[in-house]
Amino acid sequence: MLRLACEAFKGYWQRNRAGPTVCTMFQQLLKFFVVFFVVVEPISLIPLFTGLTSGATNQYKRRMAVKAVIIAALILLLFALGGASFLALMGISLEAFRIFGGLLLFLLALEMVFARESGTRTSSSEAAESRRRADISVFPLAFPFIAGPGALATILLWFGPLHLPAQGALFGAYSVAVALVLLIALILMLLSEPLMRVIGVTGANVAGRLLGVILGALAVQFVLDGLRQAFGLS
Repeated sequence: MLRLACEAFKGYWQRNRAGPTVCTMFQQLLKFFVVFFVVVEPISLIPLFTGLTSGATNQYKRRMAVKAVIIAALILLLFALGGASFLALMGISLEAFRIFGGLLLFLLALEMVFARESGTRTSSSEAAESRRRADISVFPLAFPFIAGPGALATILLWFGPLHLPAQGALFGAYSVAVALVLLIALILMLLSEPLMRVIGVTGANVAGRLLGVILGALAVQFVLDGLRQAFGLS
């Protein structure tokens, strides 16, 4: 399907002398959206948000959901703009971070496939603390569940190699993809109660397992790409 879409774009844009560039950008954008969606895993927020806001008023739930998404967006924007500079300041190459990021995403994928409590996002003591907090928007919703280590690593892997303003269009396209995933997460949190009655915990785990398989394959590809670039292999 992706290949057919690219061929369609290429056929149109080659007549306007811009085919390969647009097709490549479309592929990168679609791949980034899939990776970021799977890493954030908005479906997993449904049982989490329902449990954390059990017995609360609808006004409280709306305020926590909106505030969490806004804070997560600010954290992700900060990493998108300054993440690569921070890595350079620390003397860390993008190739090294690509390998580590791929390994981190692979661990997250394993947790999703086996439906385990995510140790890469939060520990048991942090989870216990979150259940006692009056304001859950910053912790644990915004960080680490929405803008967690996996999401931040993904942002650095994709936004890091971009050079502004030369690649401003691609930066903007990635930013729109991030905003779309955050919007999906917000909608699912706002509709968490009726959705839980439909899919239940088992349904959310099944969806998470399927997404985990995809993420695992993409994570391995990140590691392979990082190794190729680090050792100059074709």
